[in-house]
Amino acid sequence: MGEQNPRKNSEGYADPTAYEAIKNADKEEERFHRLLHTIFYLCELAGFQIEGRIVLVDRRSGKVWR
Repeated sequence: MGEQNPRKNSEGYADPTAYEAIKNADKEEERFHRLLHTIFYLCELAGFQIEGRIVLVDRRSGKVWR
């Protein structure tokens, strides 16, 4: 069976609302991971190491990342 089109639901009908929601969630996840990698990189450059949990709150969405 071939790869499923992300713009369509499991029955094959166009589902633009779900597609946009998934796309936006993926963007948010990517944005968080870029920030996290940047934080670790900056700590490494400065000669520091993160020992504990980092909790971030997204000002745009209010989502808490742990």
